[in-house]
Amino acid sequence: MKQMLLAAAAVLALAAPSQAEETPQAGTASPPPAAPAPMAPLDLPGFAARLAQLPPPTGPSAWQGTASWNALLVAAPERRQEARWDHARALLGRGRAAEALGVLAVMRGADADLDRVAAFRLAEGVALTQLRRWSDAAVALAAPGLATNPEACAWRLRAFAGAGEAETALAELPCALPAINSRQGDARTPFVIAAAEQVIDAGRPQNALPWLQPLPDRDPAVNLLRGRALIATGALQDGRLRLERALVSGTAEQRADARLAMIEADLKQGNIAGAAALEKLDALRFGWRGGPVERRALRLSMRLAEELNDPRAALRAGAALFRYFNPGSEAGELLAQLQSVLASLLAADSALPVAEAAGLYWDYRELAPAGAEGDAMVRRLAERLQSESLYGRAAELLQYQLSERTQDVAQGPLSVQVATLHVLAGDPDRALRTLRDTEQPGYSPAMLHDRKRIEAVALQRLGRYEAAMAALESVPANGAIRAEFLWRRKEWGSFVAANAAALPGGGRLEPEAQTAVLRHAVALAMLGQEPALAALRGRYADRFAALPTASVFDALTQPSGSVDPEVLGRALAAIPAASPAGGLADLLDASEEAAAPQG
Repeated sequence: MKQMLLAAAAVLALAAPSQAEETPQAGTASPPPAAPAPMAPLDLPGFAARLAQLPPPTGPSAWQGTASWNALLVAAPERRQEARWDHARALLGRGRAAEALGVLAVMRGADADLDRVAAFRLAEGVALTQLRRWSDAAVALAAPGLATNPEACAWRLRAFAGAGEAETALAELPCALPAINSRQGDARTPFVIAAAEQVIDAGRPQNALPWLQPLPDRDPAVNLLRGRALIATGALQDGRLRLERALVSGTAEQRADARLAMIEADLKQGNIAGAAALEKLDALRFGWRGGPVERRALRLSMRLAEELNDPRAALRAGAALFRYFNPGSEAGELLAQLQSVLASLLAADSALPVAEAAGLYWDYRELAPAGAEGDAMVRRLAERLQSESLYGRAAELLQYQLSERTQDVAQGPLSVQVATLHVLAGDPDRALRTLRDTEQPGYSPAMLHDRKRIEAVALQRLGRYEAAMAALESVPANGAIRAEFLWRRKEWGSFVAANAAALPGGGRLEPEAQTAVLRHAVALAMLGQEPALAALRGRYADRFAALPTASVFDALTQPSGSVDPEVLGRALAAIPAASPAGGLADLLDASEEAAAPQG
């Protein structure tokens, strides 16, 4: 109980301010708030200045101190930072990095100038390296004043090694040697292992064996590296025995590493085919994720997939390597390689079915080339999807392009295309959201009119007829699409008024013009407007005479005094499908088919 109380009190002291604080006794009135303490005189330096004046840390002695909660508890306020520093160094020496990082954070909170002190940044880098936070450690250890510090070089070597940057890690070795050689026994082993592993990864395994020779014979981590180095130098049987010993006594990660090294050995000996090795590598990654082991497995998988001419497997392995591991200086080359593989799989002449190609792009879309090349890739794929009536898939593909890769007024044409595809897919509500989300003040009048036309079609499909007609108010030459809406609603009187502008003048009657005249005749017949129907007959009879639809025109414009339903039905069926509204009418037809229930 006494130890628990002591530790609790020390925790409070750990985060206590530099000035002593008094707590009122029970039963007494609380004193008035104290006036703000005056700033410390400039001739009383803080701990940051004192730490900066000390010799730079080097060797294992740098991380020796008194890890005592009691020392923190009894330290005078002006000596508390010094006690914290001593405590943090002792924690690092014992491998209790998380606790040490907490103490260092408290120290920084009390003195922000510590961020400018090389020794303090070195301690943070040591803690982060022990916690395997490689990138953060490399940043801390790159602080000014640490470039040629042997202790910092040694820990940077381990940080870069953990991040898989073999050449960068090895570049630290000459500077790190004094700090590594100053250590003995277990304190030296992690640094030697890190250096030896990078030598092997850099393709110089023969140089690693002398480094490993003095290390313990039964250490599984050492046996792993000995096995890999021996196999790489051709001593296959001796190397395999070392790997099997690591399998017997190693951790889960070391056993996974040993199995990976055995796959590498089998490939080197020709004992396993590439396809079988790929299967084993997939099984290995299923059981172990992360760290240097998976990174090495992914690199090998990618190389084997390329040799087997399996671009999808190569893309899968390479993308995982790029996404989850730091490729370092190889990032640009790896990305270019992956983009080339992706482009070949999505090419127009690719044997990959278009639906699978779209799924592949979606899975690896962040790897697609930027700029015009990437945009062209997406457009080609969307066109293939649309040609096979996969409107929804095409819309989703271009929706990502619209929201993530297109900015400002450049969204205008693409927004119309995406909204059109959503209507074709039977999702007019999504079409309206697309148009609303891409509103811009800089669109040209022509672009605004195109967007309004698609908006009107989407509203019509949603049954919001009045809103659809209102959307067309600002669109010039809107008679044809207004007439199309009215025709579909069988509002004959309004249709006649709107369609009058679409009636053709002189010249040959094209299918769209024939449709306009024949629909006008139907509406007039339904309204019983015999004089207008007779006028229409007199205006167009001669021009219909030589057309296939002459009999339809004649039947619709005969002065009968009443509408014959049978005659009208045959006439409606014979009216050409081409609409004066052009593509917008086709869009309405296609969206109605998409929305219709499938039997």
